[in-house]
Amino acid sequence: MDEPARITPYRDGPYIVRGNFVITDQQGNEIDARRRTIALCRCGRSQMRPFCDGTHRLIGFRAPGEPEQPD
Repeated sequence: MDEPARITPYRDGPYIVRGNFVITDQQGNEIDARRRTIALCRCGRSQMRPFCDGTHRLIGFRAPGEPEQPD
C-alpha cells in the first residue's frame, strides 16, 4: 500500500515531502523527483527550484516549523 504524501515545513528550511506524490509545472507537465522523499525550496533562492539546494542557510532565511497565526 502506498503511503499518502506528507509535507513537513522545517524551521528555517525547506518543505520535506514524503510518500506517494506527483510534482507538476504550471502546464501540468510532470517534474521527475527521482525519489520518494524530497526537499522543496521555501526561501525562493534555490538554483534548482522547485527543489531545495541549501541556499536558505546562506541567506539567513527564517520561517517557523509550525503553522503561522495571522496577525
